[in-house]
Formats: sequence, structure tokens, C-alpha cells
Amino acid sequence: MDRGRYSEKGNPPVGTPTAPLPCAHSAARRNPSLSQWALLTLAVAGLVWIAGHVSPALFERSAMVAGFGFLFVAGWRCLLVVASLGAPRVTPAPDLWPRYTILAALHDEAEVVEQLIGRLARIDYPADRLQGLLVLEAHDAATLAAARAAVRPDWLEILVAPPGEPGTKPRALNCALPHATGDLLTVYDAEDAPDPGQLQEAAARFVADVDGRLACLQAPLRIRAAAGSTSPFIDRQFAAEYAGLFEATLPGMARLGLPFPLGGTSNHFRVDVLRAVGGWDSWNVTEDADLGFRLWRAGWRTGVITRPTWETPPGRLYDWLPQRTRWLKGYMQTWGVHTRDLLALGPRGLFAMVMTLGVALSSAALYGPTLSWVVASLLVAATAGLAPEASPLAISVLGLGATTAWLSCKFGAVRAGIPYGAWDMIRAPLYWCLLSLAFSHAIWRLLAEPFAWDKTRHRREIDAALDEAGADRLSAAHVSAPEPVA
Repeated sequence: MDRGRYSEKGNPPVGTPTAPLPCAHSAARRNPSLSQWALLTLAVAGLVWIAGHVSPALFERSAMVAGFGFLFVAGWRCLLVVASLGAPRVTPAPDLWPRYTILAALHDEAEVVEQLIGRLARIDYPADRLQGLLVLEAHDAATLAAARAAVRPDWLEILVAPPGEPGTKPRALNCALPHATGDLLTVYDAEDAPDPGQLQEAAARFVADVDGRLACLQAPLRIRAAAGSTSPFIDRQFAAEYAGLFEATLPGMARLGLPFPLGGTSNHFRVDVLRAVGGWDSWNVTEDADLGFRLWRAGWRTGVITRPTWETPPGRLYDWLPQRTRWLKGYMQTWGVHTRDLLALGPRGLFAMVMTLGVALSSAALYGPTLSWVVASLLVAATAGLAPEASPLAISVLGLGATTAWLSCKFGAVRAGIPYGAWDMIRAPLYWCLLSLAFSHAIWRLLAEPFAWDKTRHRREIDAALDEAGADRLSAAHVSAPEPVA
């Protein structure tokens, strides 16, 4: 590779966007699935509130149905924890490593681009089998200058995404996809610190795939906060939330042979399959969640690996809120897109989507009102000098739901080697209430600016060991999911 071609004085090549997805499979088509889903959510919430005032009996029956749903979710969490148990399977190294492409789409990341390049340079993979593309925006002069000035490995190039709409990460990735020369491809974000052995583990798994239906492997994402953080509460809750998801939920779903929403980074794809399904949806602000279910609809399966990627938490509330708003807005978009054709998902695919995206959205909507109801009931009783009136069933349901949520986070935290103690559990409901704030904000953003990308600011950090619990520590057992049934 001609290193001088990408020097500070050279002009990086310009990417070519892939053909857009058909409207029926893209969030670009809004009728009737996006804003109307948000309006439907508000309408249902309004009807429940009216029922509580007009017909208490109807409200109680609705609450009972919701309670059974709550119990089912609690049992499901326990099942996923059990399903995720097991020792990691050792996959032998192939005789010839497949070619690998690394994509990192960056925007306004001048502060951290050199740090990312240094971390990518530590990846343990044959250099002659590697291609790396830093996908930068044509108007982002600061990041372009920082990337050009940094010392890069010979296999790491700069690719410029041409101006165009929408201004999203998936569009930038689609601009790079036609230029990928690898058999396999992975995506990293600006703040990522991938385990050096992650690509080798993923490549070995793909090569060892017997039936050839494995399309994607998700690496676990782990959160590490800098010492002296100004947002320790959000940082610790965010880290435990990630641990529950990537160390218990996703490995459990892979073991059960179900699809799941991918993480936004450290997903490893077969390039031919990724191109066959149309790449990423440029109009979906959680393109990762959408792609996980789109692969399932096309008859492919997904799995998990063990070598983690470390990330930093978003930080203070004013950084956390836009990020979580975008995620919830994207979940609404993904739900709208994939409910246009339920038959294509099949019963197992629909069940998986309900138990991931559906539960995430409904939980975010209900956490705040539920805790407000509990606190209000206690305050009214205390003011009146009476004992709080509460149904034993309601208390049991709420207690069981909270306990299983804590269990999932605690199990994931132990496996990831991060702290999660009793004080974190006690304060967790306050964090859950913040999800309701983000949910209401997401509905507004979906109606007003459905395709706007709420950028998360990343700051340069002092590198620590990739895993404070030990360099050889692995996360949940990687498993090969059974053949999907569509």
C-alpha cells in the first residue's frame, strides 16, 4: 500500500454510497410506522389514565394484565442468565486468516482520533490481511487534519464520505462498504479500545462455522470510567446496564437461537452477507438494532464472542440524555420498520423483538410513572397518618421485577469484572426514572426530527489495561445459535 498517498499533503479517496434500502425496509418511510407509533403510545397512555379516573375496575384489570406481563419479563431475565452460563469454547486458529476490514466512522472527533489509531494499531492480526478505513466527513476539517497528522499503520487509510443526507453514522458506513476488501468486517467507534485478540477470535469462529449461516458476531462492550469522574452515579449505573445486556441478555439469546439488536460497535460481519442485505439503513439512528433483525429476516443467524471492547460512559446527564434519546428513538424506528411485515419475522423473530425492543421501550415509558405512583402513595398515607394501602400482589410484582433487573446487572457485572454493590442497587430506580425522561424526549424527537443524529461527545482518556480484572479474563461463553426458523 502506498503510505504516501494518505499523507498530510495527499487527498484521501472519496467514498461511494451503497444503493439505499427499499423504502419498505427503511426508516426513511414514515407512514404509518414511525410518528404514528409514537402517537399511539401517547394515546394508550392517555386511555389508561382516563380509565383510572372513570372506571377504577377497568384500571385494576389493566394493571393486572400489566402485572402478568411484568412477571413474564422477570422470568425471562432469569432464563437468559441461566442460558448464558457455560465455559467459553476454544476455536482453533485457521490455516489462513481471512481478510479483515475495520471501519470507524468519525465526526467531530479530532480530540480522540489519534487515541483511536493507537488502539487499532495494537490489534493482533496479520497486517497483510488487514484493511482499515477511517471514514471522515468532507466538511470535518479538524478531524481530517488530526487523522492526517497522526502516525497510522500502513493498513489504515482515510476515506472521505461525500456530502449528502442524512448526516448519520450508517450513511458514512455505507459510503465505505463498496471499498471494503475484506472477507470479514467490523465496526468500531471513536472511544473504543478493542481487545487485541478480538479479530482473531471472530475470524476463527466464522471459519469454523459448519452450516455457513452465521452472519454476525457481537463482542461484549464494557464500560470503564476515569478516576475522579464528575458523574459517578450515571457512570456506574450505565456500566452495570451494559454488563447485564452484553454479558447475560445477548449471550442468552444467542444460546436460545434468537435474533437480537446488535450493539453499535464491535459487531463482526461477513462482507458478502452484509452487502446482500443492503448494508445499514442510513435513515435509522440505531442502525445496529435494525440490522440484527434484518439479518434474521433474510435467514441468517447471529452469535456472540468473548473478547471485549472497552468504552467510556457518556458522562454527565446533559451528555447521557441525548445519547439515550437517540437510542430509544431508533428503537421506535426499528419497531415501526419491522412490524410492517410480521410474517417475515416469524414467531420467534417477533418474540425476540418484543422481548428486546418492546420491553426496552415499555420499561422506559413506565419506570418514572410507576415510581412516582409508589412515592405519591407513601406521601399521601404519611400525610394522612394512615398505613399505606397497597396490594400484596402489586408489591410482589414490583419487588420481583426489580430483583431480576438487579440480578441481571449483578451477574453481568461480576462476569465483566466491574463493581456493582448494594448501594448501586438501591439507587438504580433513580437511574431507571431517567429512562422515562429520555423516552418522553425520544417521542418528541421522533415527531420533530426523526432522522437527526444526537452526537455523543467523546473525550481523550488515559489508557488503562484493557481489563482491570486480568488480561486473560473472558466474558460470557460464545455460543453458536441453532438454525433460525423464519
